[in-house]
Amino acid sequence: MRNILLVSGVWALLLWIAIPDLVYSEMQENTGAYTLGEVVVSADKEIVESVGTVREVTSEDIQNKDARTLDESLQLLPGMNIRTSAEGVPRVDLRGFRSRHVILLLDGIPFNSTFDGQFDPSLIPTENIAKTKVAYGNHSVLYGDGGLGGIINVITKRGKEGFHAMASGEAEEGDSYLGRFNLSGGQEKVDFFLSGSMYDMNRFRLSDDFKPTPVEDGDKRDNSDKRRNNFFANVNFAPNDKLLIGAVFNYVNGEFGIPPSTINDPEDPFADKPKFERIDNFEGYAGHLSLSYDVPGPLSLRTWVFFNQMREEDNQYDNNNYNSIDDPYVKGSLHQDNKTKIRGGAVQATCDLKSAGLFTIGLNGRREEFFTDGMIKDVRIPRTRPPQYAFSYFKYDRDLNIYSAALEYEVHPVKNAGTVVGYSHNWLEMEDGKNDDAGSFMVGAYYDILKDTRIRGSFARQIRFPAIRQIYEEGTGNPDLTTEKSNNYELAIEQKLPGNSKVALIGFLIDVKDYIEKDEATDTFQNNDKYRFQGFELTGETRFLKTLFLGAGYTYLDTEDRSPNTEKDELQNRPKHKLTFESKYYFNFGFSAYMNIIYVADQVFYSKKTPLLKKSLNDYALVNLKLDQALLKNRVNLYVGVDNLFDQDYEQGYGYPQPGRFIYGGVTVSL
Repeated sequence: MRNILLVSGVWALLLWIAIPDLVYSEMQENTGAYTLGEVVVSADKEIVESVGTVREVTSEDIQNKDARTLDESLQLLPGMNIRTSAEGVPRVDLRGFRSRHVILLLDGIPFNSTFDGQFDPSLIPTENIAKTKVAYGNHSVLYGDGGLGGIINVITKRGKEGFHAMASGEAEEGDSYLGRFNLSGGQEKVDFFLSGSMYDMNRFRLSDDFKPTPVEDGDKRDNSDKRRNNFFANVNFAPNDKLLIGAVFNYVNGEFGIPPSTINDPEDPFADKPKFERIDNFEGYAGHLSLSYDVPGPLSLRTWVFFNQMREEDNQYDNNNYNSIDDPYVKGSLHQDNKTKIRGGAVQATCDLKSAGLFTIGLNGRREEFFTDGMIKDVRIPRTRPPQYAFSYFKYDRDLNIYSAALEYEVHPVKNAGTVVGYSHNWLEMEDGKNDDAGSFMVGAYYDILKDTRIRGSFARQIRFPAIRQIYEEGTGNPDLTTEKSNNYELAIEQKLPGNSKVALIGFLIDVKDYIEKDEATDTFQNNDKYRFQGFELTGETRFLKTLFLGAGYTYLDTEDRSPNTEKDELQNRPKHKLTFESKYYFNFGFSAYMNIIYVADQVFYSKKTPLLKKSLNDYALVNLKLDQALLKNRVNLYVGVDNLFDQDYEQGYGYPQPGRFIYGGVTVSL
């Protein structure tokens, strides 16, 4: 913390010295926002996104921190914890909920895995993002089931009139490279946007303070390489001022390693046994076709259909050379080909009765499918000493159908107040005929007690059906699981201040019933009777100078397992404290300097077997810097940056160290 305070003080001094001579220079923006895939459109749904917490990350925010993928762009948001541990991919937790309780939408296309309900945000690059809206648990019922923690809604860029292009190249420490481009344009009735990127990371470097172990010698992290290629396109056609038709296509492929645990000690009750696993190939396609029609009178209609498909080849090897699965003395080696599919559609009808309020009816449905084909070395060969194992083979496919019908009404009862009420009913159809249904609802209101002072409150009941993995997975699945339910309460006050500044205090309390997690004793998925998440978020930002932005956020999260006979008091891998700070300053010669700080503290984890033991992860603080120089009227931008400036050695999961100091630089050219 001493280093962080020193850097912050020097930063403030430099800004103060530079203040008298500064003139702000805005970057050119040649794209708009593609809104046809939004489930809740801000322009039409003012109240429902005002009674709950909705935070936006803009393309400017993304550029400030040089966020390359979605997870990097979300790191500073209060209430959000992005962690990378045993699975080797970032997981996005929201107010204590896991990523499977957070719905990820890209222009209305669901990106949660049909297998386990999770998603990999590092597969979504930022060059095509106009803004990302994060709606926390008290969100609109139009989203349907699943979002106990919230909704992440990625809204992509849209072409504007004329022709525009951007190309960017970045070199990073450790023989890593990133290339990006986009092309966009439009005429009176048609516009388009194309983008692509290629990312190749050799391996990330560990901190110099990392202490080598028998399975990880430090320097470059074993099996941490990554390769990703993306292509994205959308097009809009407006034959008249009443009708708009749009289409989106997204493609991704690549491969990556899953770094093993750095601890290989059978006596350590907290450590995972090292596994040598890779996703040697993945390939995904997604898209949608949408239509918006403004019917004469108070009605408007929106509809879209979507698909999303992902294939991946998963191999767990015998050794850290990652070249064999045939050693008969090593149990658990496997090869499997997995395929997930989501197909569905939605219809929304809105009736705007002006002062009498706004009604929206929403219908949506989707089919989720999972296919796997492979082999695992788990069959003990009789009379072998030491034990030897042979392969067993598996092949199965599973599917679920999920439907939702919702009605939402919002109105301004008086000039400085708004209220919303909504209800949705959701149905689950399983292939064995064992179906389920459950309702969710949301009520909320805000009131401007003064011109610049708003209070708001809301209550929502959210539900989530079990995922295919939790029901059907061989050995761990449980077909008797019941639907997860949460009661989400939120109360907030927001205050605008002089000098283009504002602060907000949000308190939340969430009671969850039948939360699904894997039971350590039985190694199967079970419903836990009751969890509670409670806390508050304090945020503030200012632009008292047009050339200077300052922002800060603090999250306090208290978790509790209230299930009968539980061995846990608090829940694991949920930090109790998260503090963030960021600032950016623009100089009159096109130079800008950006810094952010992330401090995470007080998170516990438990032993792998019962009786449970508890241990704490080390607190950590990260400082990230970026410097930009705009040239030729902002058509050329040169930048350099460093993440984890002080080379902090830290973990987000026990035995899984994260990258040390990381230096990068690049150039962007816009036409």
